[in-house]
Amino acid sequence: MASAAGGGPAGEGEWLKVAELRAMVQAQDPHAKEVDNLTLRRFLRARDHNVDKASAMFLKFLQWRREAAPGGFVPEEQVRRELSQDKICMGGVDRTGRPILVGLPARHYSASRDMPEFKSFVVYFFDKICARIPRGQEKFLCIVDLKGWGYSNCDIRAYIAAIEIMQNYYPERLGKALLIHVPYMFMKAWKMIYPFIDNNTRDKFVFVDDKSLQETLRREIDENQLPEFLGGKMPLIPLKDYVQHPQAV
Repeated sequence: MASAAGGGPAGEGEWLKVAELRAMVQAQDPHAKEVDNLTLRRFLRARDHNVDKASAMFLKFLQWRREAAPGGFVPEEQVRRELSQDKICMGGVDRTGRPILVGLPARHYSASRDMPEFKSFVVYFFDKICARIPRGQEKFLCIVDLKGWGYSNCDIRAYIAAIEIMQNYYPERLGKALLIHVPYMFMKAWKMIYPFIDNNTRDKFVFVDDKSLQETLRREIDENQLPEFLGGKMPLIPLKDYVQHPQAV
């Protein structure tokens, strides 16, 4: 079971629980038929294989999804201001084939943030990165570069909203988040954010000190896939310039 909880191959017992979960959610919401077994398995794993808890979580997700993305995806025009700030970019892939998402929080300003648009933006970029995940892989890697981050960028409400969306509606999608160039003052903000992160997610946030930055990055990512601004050869693509047909997740 440890392997399954970590996102590894499922055993027969786990698939039986997925079937049980499917029967339970389809009886309550016919839209559950449109969701594949891998998605159901992620919700099951997020609730430690408790079918009742996974069912409640998944049914809440279906209702949320209809409200957050009525047409199946968030249209670009709905998040145009957030996109214009280039604070989320697409990178290459790590050594395990997980696509890389790069966050640049120093380009986010709390004073100009509109919360409904920000939440839609979070859905927009999670949909984009999840659509990049190849068959046989279920997770993505995130690099959060806090270089230049200061008080004007500090937005606890937005950070918590993003984490809650990820945990509740994109379970078992984050493989690892590398926080780099972390200023001392950010740790005060982190203390306020930390209680809102569930136990399964906390271990995925890794603070990387400057001395071991290159060693850590190159252990995770080949030079050809590492972003140029971090010493690699892969150009970053701002999310607004990333061309991909929107997909429902």
